[in-house]
Amino acid sequence: MQETTKLDTITNEGLTWINIERPTRETIENLLSNKGFHFHELDIDDCLSKIQIPKIDKHNEYIFVVLHFPSSPNHATIKSAKKKARKTSTTSLHFSQLSVFAGWNFLVTIHQGDLQPLNDLFQQCKKGNINQKEEVMGKTSGYLLHTIIDVLVDDLFHILMKIVGNLEDIEDAVFDDKVEVVKEISLLRREITILRRIVYPLKRIVSDITRDIQRFSEENLTEYFNDVEDHINKVLEVLETSRETIEIYKDTDFMLNTEKTNQILAILTIVFSLSIPATIIGTFYGMNINLPGGLETGPWAFLGTYTTLIIMLILSAAAALLMYWSFRRVGWVTSSRRRNSN
Repeated sequence: MQETTKLDTITNEGLTWINIERPTRETIENLLSNKGFHFHELDIDDCLSKIQIPKIDKHNEYIFVVLHFPSSPNHATIKSAKKKARKTSTTSLHFSQLSVFAGWNFLVTIHQGDLQPLNDLFQQCKKGNINQKEEVMGKTSGYLLHTIIDVLVDDLFHILMKIVGNLEDIEDAVFDDKVEVVKEISLLRREITILRRIVYPLKRIVSDITRDIQRFSEENLTEYFNDVEDHINKVLEVLETSRETIEIYKDTDFMLNTEKTNQILAILTIVFSLSIPATIIGTFYGMNINLPGGLETGPWAFLGTYTTLIIMLILSAAAALLMYWSFRRVGWVTSSRRRNSN
């Protein structure tokens, strides 16, 4: 069942903040028109589009901004693969679109209702005390837009903390031969990739907003948005470091698994090779031909009833030992020892 559209309004000292969740064309066109807002139809189409890329459009009466942020701050975290009792979650991190109309005395935010930091900020202004409301909305629409973006950017650090924690868990699991971390590495790589796709355009858009939002504010907002850009740069630094680290873990896990597979194949090949002499000798004595110690010529009995069997076992073991000695001599059979540095 499709959820209904939710529209809330907050007003403080001539500044109006309208928050729309799960928008429809009828809501944006009719309800906003009743409140005296008339936005370009192309901008309305972008609000309803689910594939719109981040952008900023400048008009005489307002600016229109489209941004992307992670839709769930409590996204799926990758469990420690080192502990067998834990199960890995397969929920993926998704992004949600935030559309913003900002003018002289108004700011309209449009989203799907899954940006929890934005919802909390709006409820803080709506239900909080006068001081909280004044702190968020007491200035201009440009400052309010800065506050919204700053809250959403700060929430990225909580996601980064989880990613760094997951990297530490994977680091321990990669060097544990008893666990497999291929899926965990792939899931974490996907989360890092999604975040990079969100943050890189965000940096460019915030830089453009710094220049364009100033015409709707008497106060110089450059310092505020520069602080947001600094936070974005820190997020990017952590993401790049995490991306390089997870790539190293991926290569390391691949090499360790390849080495483990090669060791298993080597052992199986050696076992099969050492069984060849016994197989050949048994094949000969299974033929209906005259062989020394065979049934046709009369079995050997100088060592008892099982003399022929004993002789065959001795010959097979001698041939297998000779092959093993040859393998060791040419280096096909080696014993790896881990050296601990002091």
